[in-house]
Amino acid sequence: MIAIDLGSNTIRAIKYDCATNEKLNEFERIIKTADRLVETGRISDEAINRIINAIKDIKKRFGEDKIKAVATEALRSAKNKEYVLNKIKEATGVEFEIITPFEEANYTAVAVENCLKKCGFENERFFLVDIGGGSTEFILKNKDNIMAESFKLGIVTFTQKYKTPDAIKIAVKKKAKIFKDFIDLAFSTHKKPKNFVASSGTPTSIAALKKGMNYNTYNPEKINGTVITLADLDYWADKLMKMEMKKREKLVGVGRGDLIITGIYIFREIFKLTKYKECIVCDDGVREGVAISKCKMENK
Repeated sequence: MIAIDLGSNTIRAIKYDCATNEKLNEFERIIKTADRLVETGRISDEAINRIINAIKDIKKRFGEDKIKAVATEALRSAKNKEYVLNKIKEATGVEFEIITPFEEANYTAVAVENCLKKCGFENERFFLVDIGGGSTEFILKNKDNIMAESFKLGIVTFTQKYKTPDAIKIAVKKKAKIFKDFIDLAFSTHKKPKNFVASSGTPTSIAALKKGMNYNTYNPEKINGTVITLADLDYWADKLMKMEMKKREKLVGVGRGDLIITGIYIFREIFKLTKYKECIVCDDGVREGVAISKCKMENK
């Protein structure tokens, strides 16, 4: 089967074998779904065309198969969401489901649970953060229970709203205080889990840089299970800020040069609020969770 996750900045897809529970192929492309969403409240025609072209390329690479496609915060927020979904379906035949923040959290938790297990970490209890383009999700997984909250604070929307690194840094510090109530409630309700886990582009980019990889040499299998610290974030924030944009984008991907700085600022505040010393990174996210969940349903 094919699982597609249409995010606010990136479209990610995998071809998954339900019989062996293994990834057969994967696809990722920056398509900037949320570009100018803050200003207009709408997904632009240019973004729609980028999405359509990416889906056509996914189908070319993966071949014909059953497709489960989901969309997250950018589509949840867009005033023209129905128009966007219809245009995509007309052009590609793929029908997207706009999932709720809780469904998004659940899919991510399923993927991360599987990632931790494969990497030899305890996987029944963990605290997870997913820093997306249009929102940031927090998930506390306690065996069969999930506590989750979605905040409309994402790297694309934040970068486009506050423009300069200094303005972004100040705004992140101020706005990230809204995370504290959920973190305190989660840790008092279920006790603070030992494992702090992060999924999505910012943590995976930092993990890749730490391992000497760049955007072109990125290997998701080598990312899963990588441990990063607050010191790693400080080191790479400083290093990336001193680089010219062209060199920075060579490391983290075209279109991500400014976003990675915003992501690091958000991630730093989460580290400080949770008081964790280190974080386990998983490349696996919504698309893997969708595939695993769909396969489980079909195998019942």
